Amino acid sequence: MQAEQAIFDLTGKVAIITGASKGIGEDIARMFARFGAKVVVSSRKQDACDALANDIKAQGGEATGIAAHVGDMDQLARLVEQTIAVYGGIDILVNNAASNPVFGPSLDCDGMAFDKIMQANVKAPFELSKLCYPSIKARGGGSIIMMSSIAGHTPDPGLGMYSVSKASLNMLTKVLAKEWGPDGIRVNAICPGLIKTKFSQALWQDEKTLDHFTKRLPIARMGTTDEISPLALFLASGASSYSTGGLFYADGGTVI
Repeated sequence: MQAEQAIFDLTGKVAIITGASKGIGEDIARMFARFGAKVVVSSRKQDACDALANDIKAQGGEATGIAAHVGDMDQLARLVEQTIAVYGGIDILVNNAASNPVFGPSLDCDGMAFDKIMQANVKAPFELSKLCYPSIKARGGGSIIMMSSIAGHTPDPGLGMYSVSKASLNMLTKVLAKEWGPDGIRVNAICPGLIKTKFSQALWQDEKTLDHFTKRLPIARMGTTDEISPLALFLASGASSYSTGGLFYADGGTVI
C-alpha cells in the first residue's frame, strides 16, 4: 500500500456492517475490504449477504455473510458470536441498518410504526454496540460508526418520528463516546443528506420533490453512496484517531 494510503489501512481489522447488502452499507463493505479489512456483511437475508461477500472475495477481498435482523436481539447476539468464531474478534462496527415504515404527518405514525422505528434506529445500534464492546475493548480498542441523518439535526417533512430516532442516535453516539473513550473505543456518527438509495426513493423518485430538497443547496444535487463510504473509512481507520463523539455531515451543505 502506498505511503499516503497507509493511514487508512485496515489490514487485520474485523468489521461488522449491518444493512450491508445494498446502498450505503454495501459501498462501505466494499470500501473496507479494499483497504484490507475482514468484512462481515450482515442484513436480513442470508442469500443477499452471501452474494455480496462472494463478490468481495472475487475482487480479492476477505468477507463473510452473516444474516441478522436488527429487530431480533437473539439474532444480533448470534451475529457477534459467529463473527468472533470466524475471525477471532471485532475491531469495527458500522450500525447502518435503519427503518422508516411511514412517510407523512406524525399523526399518521401509529404505535407499531413508532416502535419499529425506534427498535431499528436506536435500540438495535445500542444493543449491538454493547454486544461488540467486550471484543473491541479486548483487542485494544476500535471504532463504532453510527449511520445517522441530517433528519436528526432538523426535522424533515414527512419524516417526523424518523427524525426523532436519529436525534436519539446522535445523543447515543455522544454518550457511548464519552463512556467508552477510556477503553480505546471511538464512537462517531455520519449524517448523510439526501443520498440516492432505495431507502430514500420516496424523496427522489418525483422530480418536484427532488428539486425541493436540492435546489437551494450549496452543492445542488443528490449525493451518492460512494460519497459516504470514504467518510466511513476515515472514521474506521487511524486517520481519525483523535475523533470521537463527532457528528460528521455529508449533505451538500443542507444544514448550513
